[in-house]
Amino acid sequence: MWMVLVLAGAVLLGAAGPAKLDMSARLLPPAAVPGPAVAPFVKVPAGRTAIVHVNLIDGTGAPAMANRTVLIEGNRIMAVQAGDAPVPAGYRQVDGQGRSLMPGLIGMHDHQYYISRPNLDAALKSEPPLIIPQMAFSSPRLYLAGGVTTIRTGGSVEPFSDLNMKTEIDAGRLPGPRMDVTAPYLEGMGSPFVQMGRLNCPAAATAMVNYWADQGVTSFKAYMFIDRASLAAAIAAAHARGIKVTGHLCAVTYAEAAALGIDNLEHGFFANTGGDPGKVPDVCPPTSGGPTLSAMTADSVAAKELIATLVAKRVALTSTLPVFEPRGAKPRPLSPRQLAVMTPQARTDYLYPRLAALMFTPERAAAGALQWRNGMALERAFVAAGGLLIAGPDPTGAGHVLPGFGDQRGIELLVDAGFSPLEAIRIGTLNGAIYLGVDAALGSIAVGKVADLVLVKGDPSRRIDDIENVEIVFKDGIGYDSAALLETVQGRYGQY
Repeated sequence: MWMVLVLAGAVLLGAAGPAKLDMSARLLPPAAVPGPAVAPFVKVPAGRTAIVHVNLIDGTGAPAMANRTVLIEGNRIMAVQAGDAPVPAGYRQVDGQGRSLMPGLIGMHDHQYYISRPNLDAALKSEPPLIIPQMAFSSPRLYLAGGVTTIRTGGSVEPFSDLNMKTEIDAGRLPGPRMDVTAPYLEGMGSPFVQMGRLNCPAAATAMVNYWADQGVTSFKAYMFIDRASLAAAIAAAHARGIKVTGHLCAVTYAEAAALGIDNLEHGFFANTGGDPGKVPDVCPPTSGGPTLSAMTADSVAAKELIATLVAKRVALTSTLPVFEPRGAKPRPLSPRQLAVMTPQARTDYLYPRLAALMFTPERAAAGALQWRNGMALERAFVAAGGLLIAGPDPTGAGHVLPGFGDQRGIELLVDAGFSPLEAIRIGTLNGAIYLGVDAALGSIAVGKVADLVLVKGDPSRRIDDIENVEIVFKDGIGYDSAALLETVQGRYGQY
């Protein structure tokens, strides 16, 4: 299927060669006036706004600053001043007492779909094929309500839906975050997902990259069954367009992908198959990296060598701890607020795996807990060695991981992994902007930067769980009502 479609698209490039991507222009279009579908959620309109007497967490990892006033004019931060300093005339004031202001979250593995497993039962049996409906209504609202002002879709099954959604959001016609839109998965032969294309040669990978770059995507993601030759071709084609490539790999190991020039690897160290018994080149083993992670402690020679390779090759890692949390000893139940936004079937699909986990044998539970501990420790070791760690929850219908809520949980779990709250917030904000190449405008609170901000009740720099207490989300200087957004998606996630 892809061979016919994408090769036809490649011919259209012409003699002038491919166009290079300007990521800043794609992620930072001119601020839009909220249209009729967006205006009901505006709590603080555009203009001059002063957020006064607020605890400021700037996203750089620096200590929080008590009693600050942040001045916004249009979509930019104009000043950060002492809370007792006079507010200039003409500024609308937002009371920040008892609250903290932090940068908008930048979710780097944030899907817009939900994986449905037909006829899933309590024994976790379902019928093929896996089906992936797009959550075009609920997902963008959940992200924005949760304080996520920028997302990378981290793989797409309806790329035109995502591209058109981005256009509508950027124009102010739909509520939602900024979007770095990923092309369809660069997948090889053997995928269980009936909606994914299958690349069978490097030429097809090159053509697919060029076709989707022409359509306006800004990221590519390689998937589990792609082989080394096709991955190498895709990386070369994407880099020629100025676009980065990430990967949730299996057939290709982390070390192999780094040698090929990949920019980012998903799921921390949970998807590395380099040490799985019987690993065959270009074949995804059924163990999917479990044995490798079980054996790879952070102080092992294998870990140190791999981390040194990733850092030297400037390969970023995306932490997706929420999707692996059930491997930990005590996964946290969903809050009533999260359960309320799910359809009845989605809630059932969430409860089945939790019930199954209660019946794990002691050996299986211990193996999962070991992988969980090793995975968290390896992420700490990667950062300590100078690696760039970014974050996203991978909300794909695993039940316990939802857009927005999952992004918050990912930062909480980074604290559980041993990062300080301020370090974890930086991973979820500024580090994502650095990876995307837009840190001059996004990711931290500083004069001249875009006013993408989150006002939360409490102080996440001291108690990271306060990151869940989102009240107002500013995007382009406009403050959106988190509760009002959530109200519109009650019982909808999993449906549309």
